[in-house]
Amino acid sequence: MANDLSVGNLIRSFGDFTAVDNVSFDVPQGSFFSILGPSGCGKTTLLRMIAGFDEPSSGTITIRDQDMRGVPPNKRPVNLVFQHLALFPMMNVADNIAFGLKRRGMKSTEIVRRIEAILERVDLPGYGKKQIRQLSGGQKQRVAIARCLVMEPSVLLLDEPLGALDLKLREQMKVELKKLQAKVGTTFIYITHDQSEALVMSDHIAVMNEGRFEQVGSPRELYSEPQTPFVARFVGDNNVWSGEVVESGERLTVRTGEELLFTTRSHKSYAKGSRVDLFLRPEALRIEPTDTNDLNTFEVDVKTILFDGANSRLLTVMPGGHELLVSLPQNRQFDHIRPGDRILLGWHPDAGLCFKV
Repeated sequence: MANDLSVGNLIRSFGDFTAVDNVSFDVPQGSFFSILGPSGCGKTTLLRMIAGFDEPSSGTITIRDQDMRGVPPNKRPVNLVFQHLALFPMMNVADNIAFGLKRRGMKSTEIVRRIEAILERVDLPGYGKKQIRQLSGGQKQRVAIARCLVMEPSVLLLDEPLGALDLKLREQMKVELKKLQAKVGTTFIYITHDQSEALVMSDHIAVMNEGRFEQVGSPRELYSEPQTPFVARFVGDNNVWSGEVVESGERLTVRTGEELLFTTRSHKSYAKGSRVDLFLRPEALRIEPTDTNDLNTFEVDVKTILFDGANSRLLTVMPGGHELLVSLPQNRQFDHIRPGDRILLGWHPDAGLCFKV
């Protein structure tokens, strides 16, 4: 499959500070690619360089085999959706969408045809005469995207476009955006610090930290097989123990600060005596397992129950004071558990993952 976007050895420095540090990646045609990272990691600077608003210090940006060096923003086959949408409140929906087409000098009959077609594609047929103030937050979002898509860009850039929405609408729009991208087939490059957004919507995700890509992979790969401690901490929730390797081989035996011995898999082969961090997902912990063969087991005290419907969890504490999050599975009832109870937990060695400190 051809690539809509290729970035090679891209660097952007501001004096002694390097905001984007030797980043390379390819985005296949028609895919949903997210760049995920904390505030200040360089993701917006990277997006601005792709859009042409910022010049790289070095490196290459290629869109559909065309080198973007020296190409101004208005000549690039990209469009950008901002967090605050930047819709014109004095114009109706149709005029907002037509704005770029009119600047291109397109005939009015073709403009009308394109507006009607794009409103169908974003599930807003017949909305052309509505005023912006009459729209819901999600509808405004789709109008902003329609205004970009009507220009037929090779790549649509989205800079945290759900950040200004309330939580419930944000959850709805994650699904809507994924459906919309699959329907229109345009390549989306999506910037976010919200790992849930990236995991739900993306075909591939690049996790960015301090100007570099830590790992690029599918949502499942990043969640199940993180390649660095940063990715393990940033993508999804994890419980973490610090410990020392006391036996090494196909699996590691790690002694934690609570003097517990855990058997687990390793990201790499570590020598005895190595200091490691052991990561374990909350859903990997089994509550009161009936069969403890091959499991690491230990007791904890229930501190509180964090009720969140299907995502409810226990906040527990080990005898030494180490806190752990434990997911409450939906296929078993644990209504009898109360704060203050002491319960047995177990986890399979394949569920843990170690990284050297």
